[in-house]
Amino acid sequence: MKRAFNFNAGPAALPLPVLEEAQAEFLDFKGTGMSVLEISHRSKEYDQLHNEVQESLRRLMEIPPDYRILFLQGGASLQFAMVPQNLLSAEQTANYILTGVWSEKALAEAERFGKVKVGASSKEAGYSYIPSLEELKLEGDEAYLHLTTNNTIYGTQWRQFPQTEEVPLIADMSSDILSRPIDINQFSLIYAGAQKNLGPAGVTVVIAKERLLQAKENLPTMLQYSTHAQSNSLFNTPPTFAIYMLGKVLEWVEKSGGVKAIQSENQAKAEMLYATIDQSNGFYQGHARKESRSVMNISFNLPSQELEGEFLQEAAAAGFVGLKGHRLVGGCRASIYNAVPLAACEALRDFMLAFKQKN
Repeated sequence: MKRAFNFNAGPAALPLPVLEEAQAEFLDFKGTGMSVLEISHRSKEYDQLHNEVQESLRRLMEIPPDYRILFLQGGASLQFAMVPQNLLSAEQTANYILTGVWSEKALAEAERFGKVKVGASSKEAGYSYIPSLEELKLEGDEAYLHLTTNNTIYGTQWRQFPQTEEVPLIADMSSDILSRPIDINQFSLIYAGAQKNLGPAGVTVVIAKERLLQAKENLPTMLQYSTHAQSNSLFNTPPTFAIYMLGKVLEWVEKSGGVKAIQSENQAKAEMLYATIDQSNGFYQGHARKESRSVMNISFNLPSQELEGEFLQEAAAAGFVGLKGHRLVGGCRASIYNAVPLAACEALRDFMLAFKQKN
């Protein structure tokens, strides 16, 4: 079997050892004679798995004890609504930093539930950069400040995060969680759909300060963070297989040397591809400004749409998958999440050089 060079933006590449381990255990999980897909989420075997995955994530990300880890469903899109429903009171305003489509969607959901404002935006520049910390308008009395740490469509990423003092900092970290060490204490709540760096689609990880997880009147039970915190994310049937796969990915990260080692590998992959773009004399043109470039998603264009079409067609024939840019910006995009091996990026670099030489 020949594996594709998978540069999909999400669902994305999973580590080959993880897939192989899951395949080997697929019919018999821990001697139960059943697949992990078949066992009860109330069984002792699953309960052990569920708690071990939480502890692995806590260990890898150095999550302090006063934070809770929740395994939810609905993707980051549901979190766009759950955050304001749980954290935005009638007398307060939520502050959103706009750096791309997903932060726009988060803002639009928050507007349904309360007052919002835009603390900074790079929309007028085609979301080609991350606003500087000096540009942020933060009054200090907001319910929270929300940002998207990495922007998959436009290929931008926050390098450092604002110090918000008493204002809770909320982050959609779906596309770069676990790709680099971060100080959890800077954030009051982090959420991330798993399907880019953590595992398969189906589970959403929420990491939140325990003091934020208070019950809210007139909010449906399933939409309250407190419901899931009090039940250890077992109030209803959780996405058991996705959580199982999340655990496998976390094991792989640990065996690979932890988050710092993953960061080093990611940096090497990104630097290689950005160098290919920068040294092409304008044949390849990156969308993001250099100081805001994402280490996860590399968006670029060729001199014409015709050449881009040829590039994508020839790349597909050579075994590259997922290089077509998002429909909003066009062009090309290589998503090089944690599980994309260095060898795949080397192959893409060689293809890009050969295509440029030919054209």
